[in-house]
Amino acid sequence: MIASKDRSGYFGASDVDKIVGNYNTKSFKKWWLEKIGIEKNNFTNLSMQAGTYYEHKILNSLGLDLQLDGQVIIKDLLLRVNLDGETVDTIYECKTYKHEKGFKVPLKYKMQVWVQMYATGKRKAYIVAYGLVEADYKNFFNEIDKDRIQLIPIEYNEKWINTVFLPKLKYLAECLKKGVMPNAA
Repeated sequence: MIASKDRSGYFGASDVDKIVGNYNTKSFKKWWLEKIGIEKNNFTNLSMQAGTYYEHKILNSLGLDLQLDGQVIIKDLLLRVNLDGETVDTIYECKTYKHEKGFKVPLKYKMQVWVQMYATGKRKAYIVAYGLVEADYKNFFNEIDKDRIQLIPIEYNEKWINTVFLPKLKYLAECLKKGVMPNAA
């Protein structure tokens, strides 16, 4: 839960779908305006708020000696990676979902963790998925039910980082430094 909501001037691991996606869409152009500091994105909803409020409680319930809210910056790539939780050798990325719907790891989440692994040099990572029930959305102070936690290991994908992510990130970093709109990818 990083305090600053300013997402301009840097790319984050959670931006990965835009970084490797289609640069010729309305959503990309809106995102780019946020990156160059012209627009601000203040969108939130109940699911996002619940995830934010429960994140530390979920991670603390694991009983590990975690450092929470770490950040890694790689200046030349304009990459600023926020970490939910980490140990000396492992990343823990917290995700919440509606328990009754079940959880399957989307590719976007895997790519986000691969970028976190790249930035930190750590090669062990888990998505910590927690299923929220209706009562959790009504009261953000509920206790964590350990039976609703899933630890999902994520294997590092060095080939994807080197052949897909880094070339596009380097291109976007140059565009951001120059203040120009990227060409369609």
